[in-house]
Amino acid sequence: MNGFLTKWFVTFCAVLITERILPGIYASGIGTLLVAALILGIFNAILRPILLIITLPITILTFGFFALVINGIMLAITSALIPGFVVTGFWSAVLGALIISIFSAIINRMVSR
Repeated sequence: MNGFLTKWFVTFCAVLITERILPGIYASGIGTLLVAALILGIFNAILRPILLIITLPITILTFGFFALVINGIMLAITSALIPGFVVTGFWSAVLGALIISIFSAIINRMVSR
């Protein structure tokens, strides 16, 4: 349970930072960001591995960059399901996914010390 809460907190912080610096992502409040981080974490745990396996050939051909598109799709799906959490377009979703990934890695490194 502690690991789950830690991952949720890290995802929340990364989504919060992304929402603050990227003009294409909006949230109506902290509660919305908490729910969005939870849903995004669930999608990344369940749906993302399935999509990565299905799209493995194109991911290999693009040297792994298509995985970033898949992350953007997960963010866009989260936006479609959470009222008050808006991702304005495809490129905002992909750039948002990249920023979330970078900040998640940084925050995970800080938390794991």
